[in-house]
Amino acid sequence: MLIRLANPARFMRVSGVVLPWLGGASAGVLGLGLVWSLLLAPPDYQQGESVRIMFVHVPAAMMAEGVYYLIAIASFVALVWRHPLADIAGQAAAPIGAGFTLACLATGSLWGRPMWGAWWVWDARLTSVLVLFFLYLGYIALVNAFDDASRGARAGALLALVGVVDLPIIKFSVNWWNTLHQPASILRVGGPSIDVSMLLPLFVMTAGFGLLFLWLLLLRMRTQLNERKARALSLYGPAAVRDEESTALPAIGAR
Repeated sequence: MLIRLANPARFMRVSGVVLPWLGGASAGVLGLGLVWSLLLAPPDYQQGESVRIMFVHVPAAMMAEGVYYLIAIASFVALVWRHPLADIAGQAAAPIGAGFTLACLATGSLWGRPMWGAWWVWDARLTSVLVLFFLYLGYIALVNAFDDASRGARAGALLALVGVVDLPIIKFSVNWWNTLHQPASILRVGGPSIDVSMLLPLFVMTAGFGLLFLWLLLLRMRTQLNERKARALSLYGPAAVRDEESTALPAIGAR
């Protein structure tokens, strides 16, 4: 399936069919999750109503890490197998992942103020997530720093692979160091420590964030393919993009 979708023309056809359904599903699941988590879920016996920040903070944190894993995998595929859509997928995902990471940091700060008495502390978990945000920004900047798009893609891919080392630090920082951040509450030995009345809406919100990401990813990938096609037409003429079954668009040296 991945090999078949490596054809840009085929990807555009399939994604064009999937995109409206994915958008509707993400809107529906997010709407359900927001109503359930913000209005119907009970307040925490210790944190009160402030615990509702969790329903945005935790899914944003999961997506921040998950999107970076996807970028690293896409970068590896692009470097090793020269998959024609791998670079596009990584570059399209990066701003979305940066947005999730920023949302994670912002909601964490809002949650930390009433719980810890401070907007920010140089806690191991918080600091490593901040490093992840800078990795996203560095990847985006590096990809766009070269006139030769292929050189920028290679440089960004290498940075993405090096940056993977930060992900296990984020995951295990609460176990390796004495931190203010609470330990794992969902993916832990013995099962989740969150009551089911809060766990179910949390799962729904996480699913909604995942569907939203996929919708935005396909939308951005289609936009980038259309931009490359427009550049190819302006530089090489209609013959450059005439064959819909070609496996890749012609290489564009300058942006």
